[in-house]
Amino acid sequence: MAFTLAEIAARFGGRVIGAPQVLIRQVGTLERAGDGQIAFLANPRYRARLAATRAAAVIIGADAEALTALPRIVCDNPYAYFARVSQLLNPPEAVVPGVQPGAQVAPGARIDAGARVDSGASVEAGAVVGPGCWIGAGSCVGQGAELGEGCRLYPSVVVYAGCRLGARVVLHSGVVIGADGFGIAREDGHWIKIPQIGRVVIGDDVEIGANTTIDRGAIEDTVIEEGVKLDNQIQIGHNCRVGAHTAMAGCVAVAGSADIGRRCTIGAGAIILGHLSICDDTQVSADTVISRSIRQPGTYTGMFPFDDNRSWARNTALVRHLAELAERVRRLERQLQQKDPGHG
Repeated sequence: MAFTLAEIAARFGGRVIGAPQVLIRQVGTLERAGDGQIAFLANPRYRARLAATRAAAVIIGADAEALTALPRIVCDNPYAYFARVSQLLNPPEAVVPGVQPGAQVAPGARIDAGARVDSGASVEAGAVVGPGCWIGAGSCVGQGAELGEGCRLYPSVVVYAGCRLGARVVLHSGVVIGADGFGIAREDGHWIKIPQIGRVVIGDDVEIGANTTIDRGAIEDTVIEEGVKLDNQIQIGHNCRVGAHTAMAGCVAVAGSADIGRRCTIGAGAIILGHLSICDDTQVSADTVISRSIRQPGTYTGMFPFDDNRSWARNTALVRHLAELAERVRRLERQLQQKDPGHG
C-alpha cells in the first residue's frame, strides 16, 4: 500500500511543497525514516533532527516549513495529521466472518453473519454480537451482553453478563468489563457482600488497554462515554462515569462513584478518590492524588519530588509538621503585634 503526497493531501488536506508525486509507503521517525517513509515535526525541540533526517517527506507546521527542502505537507496540527497518515498506511486486519471450530456459542446467542468468533472464545446465551465484530481466542462474552458494530476483543477479554458496548469498541488482552465492584458492608467485625446489580455501558469508539478493569455498578450503571481512551492497567470502580473523549494514561486508579468530565486528561499513576466530581477540560498530572472535587478546568498537580532517600526523609518529616509550624508562626505574629501595635 502506497500513496503519493498529492493523494494524501487530497484525503486529509494540507499544503504540499516540493514533489507531490513522492510515493509514501510507511511512517517513521525523523531519526530513522528512510526511502518511502514520511516523518513529522510537532515539537520545536526536535528541529535539529529535521536537518539530518533521511525521510522521503515530512509533515510540518507553517512555522517550520522553511526549515527543510524536503517534500513536505504543511498543516495546522502535524501530530494529528501524522496519526491519520499512519492509520491510512496501517489499516487494521480485515475481519473474516465466521464462527471458528472450537468456539462455543450458546443457544439463544445472536451473532451477526459478518462477525467472527475465534477458536476457544465463548458467547453465552442471550448475548448479541453485531456486524463486523471480532471475538479473539479465549475471550468470553457473557449472558445478555451486547456488542455494537465493529467491536474488537483481543484474546482473553471478558465482558460480563448484561454489559453493553457501543460501536467500534476495542478491548485489548486481559481487559475485564463488568466484574463486581468493591461493595461490602461491615457488621460485627465481618464484611457483608453487596450484590452488584448494575452494568457497564460503553459508548462508541472507545479503546481500552491491556489488563484494564471496569467494575459494574452496585445498583446503577458504570458509564464510559463515547471516544474515551484508556491505557493499560487502569482500574475504574463501580458507578463511575467517565465523560466523552477523556484519556487516561497507565495505572490510573479511579475509586467508586467518581464522576469525571469530558475531554479530561489523567496522567499515569494518578489516583482519584471516590464520590468526587471532576469538571470538563481538566488535566491531572501524573502521580497526583485527587482528594476533593474539581470545579474549575485547569491543570492540577500534587506530587512530592523524588530525592536521595536521606533528603527525602528529612523533607517529608518537615512536611508532616507544616500545620504545627504555621500555627507557631501565627502565634509569634500575634506576640509581635501585642508588643508593637504599629508593627507590619
